[in-house]
Amino acid sequence: MTHFDLTPLYRSTIGFDRLASLFDALNAPQTSLAKNQSYPPYNVERRDETNYRISMAVAGFGEDDIDIEQKGGGLTIRGTTAPDVDTPKEDAADYLYRGIAARNFERSFQLADNVKVVHAELDKGLLHIDLEREIPESEKPRKIKIAKTLKAA
Repeated sequence: MTHFDLTPLYRSTIGFDRLASLFDALNAPQTSLAKNQSYPPYNVERRDETNYRISMAVAGFGEDDIDIEQKGGGLTIRGTTAPDVDTPKEDAADYLYRGIAARNFERSFQLADNVKVVHAELDKGLLHIDLEREIPESEKPRKIKIAKTLKAA
């Protein structure tokens, strides 16, 4: 993969360091836990102008097995399953085919500024994470009134 030198960008711009860090993240090697980027499958849905939903297929995981963390401009979802230590070896299932994955995963998403997680729920094997983009008052459009000038006599 081609590496981009973003030093000129840092010198001539202010406030675009997040854009540069996104490029750096694209060039960064993947961690061993996140090598398989196809698991678990997910959808990203735009529900309206400010609301979004990430739906992730996490069959076999319970609420206690999933950790959701929002830090800075990133959202990380981790799923960990503990091996069945309570099941004796002779009682363990003898799978002929195992198509339902039960492996650990870590999936990360870059969030835009002012986006926060408002709700998460696990329903029928799908993890739904609702996100909302809050527009600060200073960035909302506002009407500017034009003052009338008095004519000098």
